[in-house]
Amino acid sequence: MAEHPLAAELRRHVRTVPDWPVPGVQFRDITPLLADGTALRQLIEALAQRYESQKPDAIVGLEARGFIIGSALACRLGCGFVPIRKKGKLPFECIEESYVLEYGSATVEAHVDALKPGQRVVLVDDLIASGGTMTAGARLVQRLGAELLECAAVIDLPQLRGSQQLREAGHAVFSLLEFQLSDA
Repeated sequence: MAEHPLAAELRRHVRTVPDWPVPGVQFRDITPLLADGTALRQLIEALAQRYESQKPDAIVGLEARGFIIGSALACRLGCGFVPIRKKGKLPFECIEESYVLEYGSATVEAHVDALKPGQRVVLVDDLIASGGTMTAGARLVQRLGAELLECAAVIDLPQLRGSQQLREAGHAVFSLLEFQLSDA
C-alpha cells in the first residue's frame, strides 16, 4: 500500500522504543507527534479530508491514544466521539470483546447504548499491529448495530498481518504510514 503524502513528515515525529513493553517489541510511540502542534494538526486534517465526505455520525476511539486522535477528529468533523475502553473502566452497562495481541491478551468494552443501529462510524487507533484490538473494536461496533465505514490508524505494522486480517474479515483499513519490524 502506498503511504500517504504526509507520511515522511509524520514519520519524523514517531519515536521507536526498543524492548517495550516486553523484550523484542519495537514500540512505535506517537507522543512526540502529538506534542508537535503542526504535526498533530496535519494528522487530524489528513484524516478529516479522508472522512468528511462520508459524514460519519461518530468516531470510535480505542484506548488510549485512539481517544486523543479520535476526539480531535470528531471535533474537526462535527460528529460524536465514542470510547472503547479496557474492561472495568466504563461506569454503565457494557458489552465486551476479548482478544489476543502480540504480547498478551485483553478485553475491551463499550456502553450498551454507545451507538445506535445504522450510525456510520470510523474506528480509530494509533497503530495496527496484530489487529486484535482493532478487530475487537470492530466487533463491538457491529454488535451495537452501527455501520463501520473504516478502521483507521496512524501507523500500520504490515508484517504482523493485523491490517490483512481486518481486510479478510471484510473491514476497510486505512493508515497514514507503515513501519517494518526492522525499521529503527
